[in-house]
Amino acid sequence: MKVYLDMIGCRLNQAEIELLARQFRAEGHMLVGQASEADLVVINTCSVTAEAAADSRQKIRRAAREGMGEIVVTGCWSTLQPQEAASLPNVLKVVPNHRKDNLVPDLFEHPAFNLEPLNRLPLPGLRQRTRAFIKVQDGCDNACTFCITTLARGASRSRPAAEVISDIQAALHGGAQEIVLTGVHLGSWGQDLSTGDLRCLIQQVLKETAPPRLRLSSLEPWDLDEDFFSLWSNPHLCPHLHLPLQSGSAATLKRMLRKTSPESFRRLVDSARKAIPEAAITTDVIAGFPGETEAEFAETLAFVKEIDFAGGHVFAYSARPGTPAARIKEQVPHAIRKARSHALRAAFAKMNAAYRESFIGQTLPVLWEASSERNERGWQIEGLTGNYLRVTATAPEPCWNRVDQVKLTGLNAEGMSGELV
Repeated sequence: MKVYLDMIGCRLNQAEIELLARQFRAEGHMLVGQASEADLVVINTCSVTAEAAADSRQKIRRAAREGMGEIVVTGCWSTLQPQEAASLPNVLKVVPNHRKDNLVPDLFEHPAFNLEPLNRLPLPGLRQRTRAFIKVQDGCDNACTFCITTLARGASRSRPAAEVISDIQAALHGGAQEIVLTGVHLGSWGQDLSTGDLRCLIQQVLKETAPPRLRLSSLEPWDLDEDFFSLWSNPHLCPHLHLPLQSGSAATLKRMLRKTSPESFRRLVDSARKAIPEAAITTDVIAGFPGETEAEFAETLAFVKEIDFAGGHVFAYSARPGTPAARIKEQVPHAIRKARSHALRAAFAKMNAAYRESFIGQTLPVLWEASSERNERGWQIEGLTGNYLRVTATAPEPCWNRVDQVKLTGLNAEGMSGELV
């Protein structure tokens, strides 16, 4: 059978479709790069915002329009809205999140066999990645009032270290140059086990697998202490920290039930920069959270500028049915949410440009992720530095899944321009 895998949403969803890919391959099925080539399409959906939910529905309908007769839907949106998902064109089956790991054996109605793990191969098509996303944890025990993910994913659950190590080894044997550890609440890894915490897991990964690069996905600031950043004495850890802030106003953070404050966040960033001076520190911010006054928004904007992030994602608040924030009476008008989002994005764009500009003239290793034929000069290649700078350069031949030293020469719309050393 020919299978096409697709997704909406976060790095965890990417990690999950990579795991599904290995399961389908272990069963003898072939992965293809387009829905139109497949006998079966599996779509991993997202519900973090109303836009993500709409994109999930649209992706299912598009697969049906392309002639796909059998579509299996899983992920957060379909878990929360199973009847709506099942009613969409050509949907064969809806698999809730708690059954996702058994999607393949359930689909073919046989027990899960204890097969030898296959080496990880990059997915064909648009989801092809040189970086291997490894799911180490699922679910979340936090109660952030805006978040629908806790309803869709359930309580926090850690994968045993041995399983994580096995997945990483399979990825490295398959040629992966970068491993990305990911989860809904990555920093909570180990809290339900008796084998240590996330710091212990990272140390074990670095000791037993030696990946060329190891990157961490989003980390909640309250999970970290100053000593955590001493891990970056190991040069294989990528100097990039994504620390979700959500608001720079103490009053707004309190309504969000976030376990942090502007003061503690500031101290954490100071500690990180002392330990990892070159690190890119990025974040998430919500604009127009219910009850956010002009003064509170001004605090957030000022705090974001003070921290001087290397970049960040800005989300206009999206009310998710079933969350406490959706029931707050003081909903901010959409026009104001949009205006505040625009102001925050402008601030992040300026900070991001300044961060990138500080690396002009430096030489950094770049992992190439894509190549496209350009002109008589050669190929345009694109990739990422360890601190998550997107770099484009020209090469005499296509480069993919290879690390080269590159001198950064200037800024461009997507990131930085460089020259192969």
